[in-house]
Amino acid sequence: MPQIFKVGSFVIYFWSDENNPTEPIHVHVSEGKAAANSTKIWITNAGKTLLCNNNSKIPAKMLKNIMRHIEANSDLIIDQWCEQFGEIKYYC
Repeated sequence: MPQIFKVGSFVIYFWSDENNPTEPIHVHVSEGKAAANSTKIWITNAGKTLLCNNNSKIPAKMLKNIMRHIEANSDLIIDQWCEQFGEIKYYC
């Protein structure tokens, strides 16, 4: 799983196989290492975040902090998504 960056002990990453057709741009978040049952966060075309699910059960305060980091790095994430998957769609 391509890791993008870390926030404390939480890893922000893509799954290598994001289905066909590719899902809208999003990241997965889990503590320590990539996990099948991770939190999923959409990135909007404005570079904001939208929580899809919190399967990792990240505490609300930490999740808010992680989402701020994702928004602050949305350009980097978008560039890496395009490089990894060759296309981009947005949830909204």
